[in-house]
Amino acid sequence: MVLVVLGIDALDPELVDPANHPNLTLDTYQSIETINSVEGEPSTHELWPTIITGLAPKEHGLKLEDGVAWENPLLRYGSAAASYLLPDGIQTSIGAWLLNNTGEDAFRVPSTYYEKEGISTVFDGREAATIGIPNYVVDPENEDREHSLRRSLGDLFERDGSAQGGHTSSDPAAFYEQCLEMSMVRIARARRALRGGRESLIFAYTSGLDLIGHVTYDQPNLQMQAYSELDDFVGEVASDLREDDELLLVSDHGLQNGVHTHEAMVAGTSPRLVEGIDSVLDVRGAIEAELRHRDHSGPSSDSLSIKGNDTVTSQLEDLGYM
Repeated sequence: MVLVVLGIDALDPELVDPANHPNLTLDTYQSIETINSVEGEPSTHELWPTIITGLAPKEHGLKLEDGVAWENPLLRYGSAAASYLLPDGIQTSIGAWLLNNTGEDAFRVPSTYYEKEGISTVFDGREAATIGIPNYVVDPENEDREHSLRRSLGDLFERDGSAQGGHTSSDPAAFYEQCLEMSMVRIARARRALRGGRESLIFAYTSGLDLIGHVTYDQPNLQMQAYSELDDFVGEVASDLREDDELLLVSDHGLQNGVHTHEAMVAGTSPRLVEGIDSVLDVRGAIEAELRHRDHSGPSSDSLSIKGNDTVTSQLEDLGYM
């Protein structure tokens, strides 16, 4: 009926445990290969376009050619020239200053990019809800609560090349709470889309786990607490699934000791969902195979629980998102 895909940035296959995280491992889960950027570690900027297109970064064109500094749109158009003029360390410092002191966001490439470049995505030709996917922005003029929270982190999350995880936080406890709120927003939006009954594919992304992991290298218990809470959030989505619905979790990389690791993971409510996924390049094909395999059409309004709808709507209203 409906396939729900939750993109959980930095969900690490070595940190999940079926006994403690039944909703992050679902019926079956496995480690998959990811792709490194030119900087030597996996890049969120590159990998979510790869996941929705099935193309390597050099093929879809969204690459970090000059390192993390050049994720910022203010530098994107000048990066080619600047790379000949500035040493890498200075480039990174400039990029870090801009990311810390402006409202620019690194992951806001509009969805129209793909059509203009002749690149197909998993969303083409079907009714799909796309929620917060990095570098696939359907309406660049609008932002949801996760995006606005991320953009307003300020000194709660600052780039620092000398820190173990490349970032520091002025108040890790407050930062943790804000990141969990960000994840709650996207999970709630996925639940609302599932209950709304208009799409056959719902694809929602959240970055909260990744952000927390970058600043808790010296507080591993806080990172694992985030795994436990996220397991509860995903469990709420799983509880909304009807008999014929399926849920697939996807990550772009892992994260340990503050830095990205070179393994991603998938988990699914059916072994069939994950058995053909060996790398991030295979996710699109697996989603399309599942949509072909079963009649994943949106549920009729008659099949939805009015009580359930009211519950989710009330939660969103209480959080100030509706």
